[in-house]
Amino acid sequence: MSDIAAVLEGKIRRGDAKLGTVGLGYVGLPLSVEFSSAGLHVTGFDLSEEKVASVNRGESYIGDVVSDRLAGCVREGRLRASRDFGGLAECDAVIICVPTPLGKTKDPDLSMVVDAAKEIAARLRPGQLVVLESTTYPGTTEELILPLLTERGLRVGDSFFLAFSPERVDPGNPRFNTRNTPKIIGGVTPACTRVAQALYSRAIDNVIPVSSTKTAEMVKLLENTFRSVNIGLVNEVALMCKRLGVDVWEVIDAAASKPFGFMPFYPGPGLGGHCIPIDPLYLSWKLKTLNYTARFIELAGAINSEMPEYVCVRITDALNERERSVKGSRVLVVGVTYKRDIDDVRESPALDIIRVLQSRGANVAYNDPHVPELAHEGLRLRSEELLGAVRQADLVVIVTDHSSYPYREIVDAAKVIVDTRNATKGIVSDKIIKI
Repeated sequence: MSDIAAVLEGKIRRGDAKLGTVGLGYVGLPLSVEFSSAGLHVTGFDLSEEKVASVNRGESYIGDVVSDRLAGCVREGRLRASRDFGGLAECDAVIICVPTPLGKTKDPDLSMVVDAAKEIAARLRPGQLVVLESTTYPGTTEELILPLLTERGLRVGDSFFLAFSPERVDPGNPRFNTRNTPKIIGGVTPACTRVAQALYSRAIDNVIPVSSTKTAEMVKLLENTFRSVNIGLVNEVALMCKRLGVDVWEVIDAAASKPFGFMPFYPGPGLGGHCIPIDPLYLSWKLKTLNYTARFIELAGAINSEMPEYVCVRITDALNERERSVKGSRVLVVGVTYKRDIDDVRESPALDIIRVLQSRGANVAYNDPHVPELAHEGLRLRSEELLGAVRQADLVVIVTDHSSYPYREIVDAAKVIVDTRNATKGIVSDKIIKI
């Protein structure tokens, strides 16, 4: 290992290294707090004035980050936020954790990653470590980031270090957090991997090195493709069971009793969040450039993307059976986040369900204790009082099964319920229709 690498690793181990995180969202803020709690001085960079001001006040806007803990890091001078990217020059290590959405044509939009890399490249100096955490397709780190960082002649693995470490955030998970979730590290060179491993070992309990950045990038895509494909399978099984007149939930529960060779997945109204609906499409896109069709990914994506429409069909059928049309009916959506007990509506199937119902003339309302206002791409709604809204609705559709909901009371107050999550399990009522 070079002298420069040894010096940087020594600074990291002593806690003298300064860390910069680019992006203060669901990945960047928890990571910043974890590293600052581990003794490093961290500067979080973000373009959002609101986020920067909130961090500097010690007020968290991320559910998994407790404000008291954030405020403690800020008060002790170990964490600050800034919109001035000039501060990147002072950092010994920089972690990129900006969003990587899909474009309108379902192609990867890496513009924010490129912008972040350009800001770093303009200030890159010998002895710095750069790590990309943003989810992307295999090859991004070396094909896109590395050329930007070497434009001024610095040599990777010698004068500076570059690695990829996939984020593994699971919002709302009470058991696994940033510190105790194993961390994958893959560097461009062995020295890059070693330096990055030293950094993450300051704040993460278990750091797992792999042979390359491309391997590390593929790890994340495999994890979420695994979930997407299996959810797609069980969603199709739900459609089959409907035609067969079989309760899919009973089938899954019975199959889960097998102690080997089976892992239960559950159907739902569609995929949500930033990872599972999007990450497999990064892999599919990359493979298309290599003249290969990722058939499982595309089939699972097609099935999962059709589930919101299928839910609306079940709603239409339920209303028709009660001699009501969708047009003019009042439909209450219970839960609009993409998973239970969080406040994140990114890619939530509830958004698609609301839009489809509105397009068919339904009067749609919603309740979600975690989302008091829903303002998203033309939607402008406020959460209504739960049981009052249930009584007024011609139909209630449970889209997100928050643990705080009083399901027995909802069933008692409702005229009819379409339950997409089996949230009413154990409640016997002819009002309940399950997908």
